[in-house]
Amino acid sequence: MVLAAGGGRRFKASLADAGPVAEQNDAAHKLMASFRGRPLAAWAVTAAVDAGFNHVLVVGGAVDLSDVVAEAVGERATVLPNPDWAEGQAGSLAVAVAEAARLGCRAIVVGLADQPLVPASAWRSVGASSGPIVTAVFDKARRPPVKLESTVWDQLPTDGDEGARTLIRMRPELVSEVPCTGNPIDIDTLEDLQRWS
Repeated sequence: MVLAAGGGRRFKASLADAGPVAEQNDAAHKLMASFRGRPLAAWAVTAAVDAGFNHVLVVGGAVDLSDVVAEAVGERATVLPNPDWAEGQAGSLAVAVAEAARLGCRAIVVGLADQPLVPASAWRSVGASSGPIVTAVFDKARRPPVKLESTVWDQLPTDGDEGARTLIRMRPELVSEVPCTGNPIDIDTLEDLQRWS
């Protein structure tokens, strides 16, 4: 699951603050902004596909990513709309979990579309690890992607702007960690985009 539904408020605010400097990256949404020659969202979607999962689902909302996903990976990923995306990340996770249950999946691996430098190897390592909740660790810090077995799906929050983090805090005894290579930075502002491009 690649969560890609948010509105990108901080990115829009940073574009407004940057004035003319922002013109070359003035995309309709940060996930469509150019990052190293491709739309930002294409990086996470491609990494998830390259990890070799049975299904790759991209939960969209504020912007339609269908064309970005199709151009990046063809039909190897499915875009799911979250009409209530403005209510927060928990709703997007619920959309993903419902589709995973419909597909008969036993676990999901959840990552974020604004983390372009998390490689397929991190997605794959988390997905291949056993445990009800498995989180990637980059330089001793827990970051997505996170694996959630179906046994914990009913414990995930159903509203608000937190997804698996809430469950990880509430049930630390269920959490395993997997050291991963890569860089888990989020692209939240124009400055982030320029720094990491």
